[in-house]
Amino acid sequence: MNPHLHIAFIGGGNMAAALAAGMADRILPAGNIHVVEINTAAHAAWQARGVSVASAPDHMLAQADIWIFAVKPQVMRDVVAACKPWLRDKTLAVSIAAGVRSDTLAEWLGEAGAPWSRLVRCMPNTPALVGAGATGLAALPGVSAADRDQVEAIMGAVGTTVWVDDDAGLDAVTAVSGSGPAYVFLFIEALIAGGVKVGLTAGQARELALATLAGATRLAAESDETPATLRERVTSKGGTTAAALAAFEKADFTGIVATAVAAAAERSRELAAGA
Repeated sequence: MNPHLHIAFIGGGNMAAALAAGMADRILPAGNIHVVEINTAAHAAWQARGVSVASAPDHMLAQADIWIFAVKPQVMRDVVAACKPWLRDKTLAVSIAAGVRSDTLAEWLGEAGAPWSRLVRCMPNTPALVGAGATGLAALPGVSAADRDQVEAIMGAVGTTVWVDDDAGLDAVTAVSGSGPAYVFLFIEALIAGGVKVGLTAGQARELALATLAGATRLAAESDETPATLRERVTSKGGTTAAALAAFEKADFTGIVATAVAAAAERSRELAAGA
C-alpha cells in the first residue's frame, strides 16, 4: 500500500465504486481517495467508505496524483473543462469513459498546440463490478513505466488487464471484452431455453447453464491446453457433443461470432469519430 498516493474519481457511479472498493486499504488508504459526484444522494455511501466527496470539481483535485474520469462520454468535455483549473504537471489522467478517443481527451486536457500526454485510456467491462473484469489499457507517450504500473495496479484490483498500442486496439478490446459479457449472457439465455425445450425446468436449466459456463471458463483459464484441445477432449466421435457441435457448425456459429465482434469494433470506431 502506498500511503503517499492520492487518487480522485471524477464521477462516482458503479464502476468508480468497484474500483475504489478494490483499491481502498490495499493500494492506498481510503482516506487518500477523493470523489467528485454530482448526485448528492450518493455522497453518504461514499463517505461511509472513508473517502472524501464533493458535488463539483474542487481544490482537492490539485492534491491528487491520478485523476480517473468515470463520467458519460456526452458530458466529458464539460467535465474536463471544469477540472482543468486544478490540473498540475504531476497529474496522470485516466479515462474509463467509452467512446472518447485518447487524442480528443489529450486536446481537451491540454492547451492549444500542446495536448496532455500523461493520459491512459481504459476499457473495462461490467464483470469488474464483481472483481472479475477484463480491462484494455492504452497509454500516450508521456506515460512513464511507473505510471503504467500504477494504472495496472488500479485496474487490476477488479480483474485482468491487457495493454494495447492505441485507440484502434481499444476498439478491438471493446468488441471482445467490453461488449463480450452481453454475448455470454445471450448464450446463457439460449442454453437455458434449450434446456427447457428438452425437458428441464427453468430453474434446473439456469443452475446447470451457469455452473457449466463458470466451470468451463475456469478450466480453460487454468489449463495449459488450448480451448480447441479442451473441446476435442469433450467430444467423442458420434456422441452427443459431436451432434451438438455439428449443429453449431451448420449454422456457422464461429462465423456469426466473428461477424458480431467485427460489428462491435466498427461501431466503436463510429462512436469515437462522432464524439
